[in-house]
Amino acid sequence: MKRYLVMLVLILTVLTAFAKVNFGSTQMTPAAEREFMLRLLAGFSKSSGIEVEFLNFEYTDLLSRLEAEQKAGKIVINLVADLQSSFYTFGSKGLLTNLSNIKFENKTFVKTFEKYTMLGSEKIFIPWLQATYAMAINKKAFEYLPKGLTMNDVLNGTEKWTYDALLEWAKNIQQKTKKPGLGFPLGPKGLWHRFLHGYLYPSYTGAQVVKFDHPDALKMWEYLRELFKYVHPACTTWDNMDQPLLRGEVLIAWDHTARLKQAIVERPNDFVVTPVPRGPVGRGYIVVLVGLGVPKGANLSESVKVIDFLTSSEAQNAILENVGFFPVVEEATVSLPEGGLKILAQGVVKQSSTPDSIISFIPGLGAKGGEFNELYRQAFTRIVFNKEYPGKVITEIAPKLKNLFKEVGAPLPDPDASLK
Repeated sequence: MKRYLVMLVLILTVLTAFAKVNFGSTQMTPAAEREFMLRLLAGFSKSSGIEVEFLNFEYTDLLSRLEAEQKAGKIVINLVADLQSSFYTFGSKGLLTNLSNIKFENKTFVKTFEKYTMLGSEKIFIPWLQATYAMAINKKAFEYLPKGLTMNDVLNGTEKWTYDALLEWAKNIQQKTKKPGLGFPLGPKGLWHRFLHGYLYPSYTGAQVVKFDHPDALKMWEYLRELFKYVHPACTTWDNMDQPLLRGEVLIAWDHTARLKQAIVERPNDFVVTPVPRGPVGRGYIVVLVGLGVPKGANLSESVKVIDFLTSSEAQNAILENVGFFPVVEEATVSLPEGGLKILAQGVVKQSSTPDSIISFIPGLGAKGGEFNELYRQAFTRIVFNKEYPGKVITEIAPKLKNLFKEVGAPLPDPDASLK
């Protein structure tokens, strides 16, 4: 009997050793976020019996670690989290398992993201989290909707919710209230350049960079000149749009969701968060997409169970509440408690679910990123504020913009990459 008990303990020890996932992540690295992840995963481990060790890495260190393990034929890291651009690198080096046959019950992943999970015919990661920029609208603004546009159109991002409709709406607000009601963060630390390169340019030209001086861009700049007749003049001092919304200085604003959050959480009954308008080509917007992948040769069974948990409504909503990343699973927004976070999450998921989506990703230019941002701001200042001829300005700036990518050897970001 004693020998039997000893053997049983040994067997259980071996089985327990296999039920462990070493989770390497470039995300959730700040101390508070890491502490939250440790608590979240501890709860999963307690209920599932699967131990998860959460290991933080810088991107280059994670890549080196995965390459070394593949070369040695000894896989220790069996789950990874990173941005979608990093997964393309991992996948191109043959470091990832094809997850095409992995299915999860009762989960509706945002369809817009599906093509970004693929490298050729292989699915190299499962979407996990997203961050983005959207519109926040005071409900009072709906009293001034232009003819032919409904509140439902705006909330759901229908084809009628266009930049031309936004122009008419802003014009109505100014004419009827005698005050400008539209605002953008043009302050020194505002993210206005993201609207230019990731929202307007793709919506009008289908690209961020390669069509910077395209004839379609001229139409966009002429539109922007007209729109700014109805934008609040104090916008050049605003870095975040939450306070102008709370003060009632504007009724409609665009910004990063983290910079809109305070207004929505403080007064959830007064505001809605909606998809951005669409342009002649489609509805361009920026997504920061985080995924989960499994290194080639890893124990797939246990890793998939962790992925299943991390993409559950429970985990997705806990991450939103504690860290601020938004769900990629539609069911998650239904289970959120009423309030500001639910309003934010529903707006973000609706935006990423629009059928005319044109996804943009922030270029990976390293130290040159600031120059990239500044070139868009220069173009705007010269064309809209200084009234220079748009064709001359964009012809001068386009080569400088494209040369940044050549200088650092960086690939063009989506949607430019598909146009090469």
